[in-house]
Amino acid sequence: MAQTAPEFKDNEMYRLLRDEDIKQFNQRKESGEACDLTGADFRNLVLSGINADGLDLSGCYFRGCDLRGIDFSNSQLPGASIHDAQISGVLFPSALSADEITLSLNHGTRMRYL
Repeated sequence: MAQTAPEFKDNEMYRLLRDEDIKQFNQRKESGEACDLTGADFRNLVLSGINADGLDLSGCYFRGCDLRGIDFSNSQLPGASIHDAQISGVLFPSALSADEITLSLNHGTRMRYL
């Protein structure tokens, strides 16, 4: 899987997250609004409280993000990077090893798993 640079998406759901309007994002997601977040740049944002259930966050860049308490267990995270993120209380997909999480957190590597 070739990695590309993280990108700024041109859709309203992404803009809500860039503005840290988690409540509005969650409401719109729960009402069924679709969003393409793959490969998105989320660097240094506060995303705590996001409903990540079912989101495809493959290749996303979470450097320096506040991800505390997010349940990513049903999210797609292959190729994502969490360098220097705050991850206290985060629930990662069970297929993602602790070593992959640690490498990404400490060195910025892209997380790999099936």
